[in-house]
Amino acid sequence: MSTPAAQKAEVLLEALPYIHKFRGSTFVVKYGGSFMDDPNPEGRDRVATDIAFLAAVGIQVVVVHGGGKAITRAMDKAGIKSEFRGGMRVTDAATVKIVEETLNVEINGQICDSLKARGANPLGMPGNHVNLCEKLLGADDEGKPVDIGFVGDIKFVKTKLIKKALADGFLPVVSPIALDADDQAYNTNADVAAAAIAHSLRARRLIFMSDVPGLLADAKDPSSLITTLKVSEVDELKRKGVVAGGMIPKVDSAVKALQEGVRRVHFIDGRVPHALLLEVFTDKGIGTEIVHG
Repeated sequence: MSTPAAQKAEVLLEALPYIHKFRGSTFVVKYGGSFMDDPNPEGRDRVATDIAFLAAVGIQVVVVHGGGKAITRAMDKAGIKSEFRGGMRVTDAATVKIVEETLNVEINGQICDSLKARGANPLGMPGNHVNLCEKLLGADDEGKPVDIGFVGDIKFVKTKLIKKALADGFLPVVSPIALDADDQAYNTNADVAAAAIAHSLRARRLIFMSDVPGLLADAKDPSSLITTLKVSEVDELKRKGVVAGGMIPKVDSAVKALQEGVRRVHFIDGRVPHALLLEVFTDKGIGTEIVHG
């Protein structure tokens, strides 16, 4: 009969080959979703513990974070109404200053503090220092291009700065802010930023943490989780509407990252206790992985 102690040992033994395989590899973790904004810090603390665990067993972890709800709260406090076009935040000069302050200082600082409390060695890296971008045009409901202000598309990542931080023993925590050629700050999509950083680093894994179980064949049925998706199957799932809404930039970013050197991309639910460890160190995982095929 298996005792609780023996069961714990079995879990560790299952993780061992993965620890050996991934030691020294680079993982990029996109930290986002409603669990970031939960007033109860328990979920955020669990995620920080998992990330600290990855670093402790020799994985080079880079965290890229979002913070949309915190930005909206800060804008409300400043008396500025949030406006979205085609699912993207319209970012004028006043808004981009709030976005920059919220992401670079408030959210980045909170994540670093949480990681430090769990024994990790985080280094807050405002995206202004590492991400270069060009202005991105949005689209209206009819698909016509519209000017949405200081919203950027990352074109270049200063990987040397991130690699030096990793080599010096730090766990970089990067915001999705970027600068254009004139040093103007731009807001960027955090999923796209994470993918850009992952393929620039040739990361072994890119992991999107959000508040959905993964990619569902039926959005209303959690049991319809697609555990493995090949790049060649993505277009058909878009046509069927399986990949839709907020999953489109995530999946598109995943495909681009795979095409440019990332080995595998994962979508997991950050609300599930220790989802990150379960996905990385167990045989079955718990989310969706996208692979070349």
